[in-house]
Amino acid sequence: MVAAVGDHIAEVRKIVSDTFRLDPALVETTAPLEELGIDSKGRIRLLAALEVHYGVTFDLDKRDRLTDIGAVAGVLAEALRDQRADE
Repeated sequence: MVAAVGDHIAEVRKIVSDTFRLDPALVETTAPLEELGIDSKGRIRLLAALEVHYGVTFDLDKRDRLTDIGAVAGVLAEALRDQRADE
C-alpha cells in the first residue's frame, strides 16, 4: 500500500530541519519555503536530500511545486508511487 501525503509530512519536516539546520518548531507545514530561507537552489538541495533518503529520483521541474512542507510531501508521495509502479 502506498503512503498518503500526510504520512510523509513529519519526515519531510525532519529532513528540512536537518538539511537546512532549522529549529523543527519553526518548520510549519504551511509556511512557504521562502520564509524558511529556502530559495530555488535550496529546493534543488532539498530534492537531492529526499532522493538520498528515499532512494527515488525527481525531475528538476518538480522544484517549482515545492512551495511548502505539504507540497513537498505531495511531490514525494507521487515519486514513491511512480517508483512502485515501475517496479
